[in-house]
Amino acid sequence: MERAVQIYAIINFAIIGISHALRPRAWVAFFVLLRERGEAGVFATAFLSLAFGSIVVAFHNVWSGLPVVLTLVGWAQVVKAFLYFTFPAFGLRKLQIPSEERANMFVVPGVLFLALAALLGYHVWATA
Repeated sequence: MERAVQIYAIINFAIIGISHALRPRAWVAFFVLLRERGEAGVFATAFLSLAFGSIVVAFHNVWSGLPVVLTLVGWAQVVKAFLYFTFPAFGLRKLQIPSEERANMFVVPGVLFLALAALLGYHVWATA
């Protein structure tokens, strides 16, 4: 099951990473749309984090080697979802950060997502 979750994460990280790197303005527009929805937009963000994070936490409890990074990302997403659901004002403040002027701020996380996908991909391939 852990391998399946790693492949799931590789697919998610690669697609979102490429999208962040190539379409940062679309990500700004997405977060502006969520911000305009107020607390409901914060909840939409929290649901996305909870969906990914809870799958990782439930099925990838690995605390050694390279895969520990995925476990930590999963827990970080669960914590983020918890904070956004219970303190939506905090999440709304975070949704204020993206702007057209700072659209390129999405490129760096995109590259990091791609690097994480590559590292996990290497691990999955090397341990097959």
